[in-house]
Amino acid sequence: MSVVASMTGFASVEGTLAGGRGFTLTVKSVNHRHLDLQVRVPMGFDALEAGLRKVVKAGVKRGHVELTVFVEKGSSVGAVQVDEGLLDAYVAAYRKAAERYEEPEEFDLNALLRMPGVMSAAVVPMDVSAAEEAVLEAAQRAVAGLNGVREAEGAALAAELRAGMERLSVMAEEARVLRAGVAAAQVARLRERLAEMLVGVPEDRVVMEAALLVERGDVEEELVRLRTHIERFIGLLDGGGELGRQLDFLLQELNREANTMLSKTGGSAGDAGLRLTELGLAIKVELERAREQVQNLE
Repeated sequence: MSVVASMTGFASVEGTLAGGRGFTLTVKSVNHRHLDLQVRVPMGFDALEAGLRKVVKAGVKRGHVELTVFVEKGSSVGAVQVDEGLLDAYVAAYRKAAERYEEPEEFDLNALLRMPGVMSAAVVPMDVSAAEEAVLEAAQRAVAGLNGVREAEGAALAAELRAGMERLSVMAEEARVLRAGVAAAQVARLRERLAEMLVGVPEDRVVMEAALLVERGDVEEELVRLRTHIERFIGLLDGGGELGRQLDFLLQELNREANTMLSKTGGSAGDAGLRLTELGLAIKVELERAREQVQNLE
């Protein structure tokens, strides 16, 4: 049996690049109709984006997913070099100026070393190819951690949805039992109304009108379809896998049956009729709660 996964989760892993620089890779996801993937990498690591996307797509099928790589700031400076020729030129120029203006030839070497171009440091470029293995391995661990969180939340959501379907089954069964009482109350009310309007109404006329009234208000078909959809819903939960869209469709069908029930029982007479209407409203509330939960399932 496949697991039921939520689309909401977060995971973070740390690693070390060649040269000792540390990095952190985070991945988080929320619900979305499809797989919407955003990858953010530091400047100079753009070549890793395609590999990171491949890792995420292999492990996540649906949701808005953001993967971010943070690399620690480290020294990228190599050997410091002094342009002795340029420094000599600065010293010569200083001495010439000192002689011309009859000033002491003492000069500040530190100041001359800070002159543009005198000192320079070789920049050691980051070897992205050497970093690729570490970053992609971290991405695989992060996606595995994300899926662990998503599966744990999915299991909790599935348990809540299953409990909701069981509550719907109880309400549907109560509605089925109430049908007979509602039909009897409708016939009794029809008899009273006809008796008030006419004298000596033929019994066959009463029977015919009562049959039409009961048929228009009967919710047996809706209850049968309601129970069928509930069984199908629970069966999908038991099977697991990517079932968010299927469950959402079933909830639409369930809601349609609940609306039809309410339209048929809105004018039902007696306590049984009122209770039947209450059950229809309660079913819609339960379906709305389930719809919000299903929106988070992969």
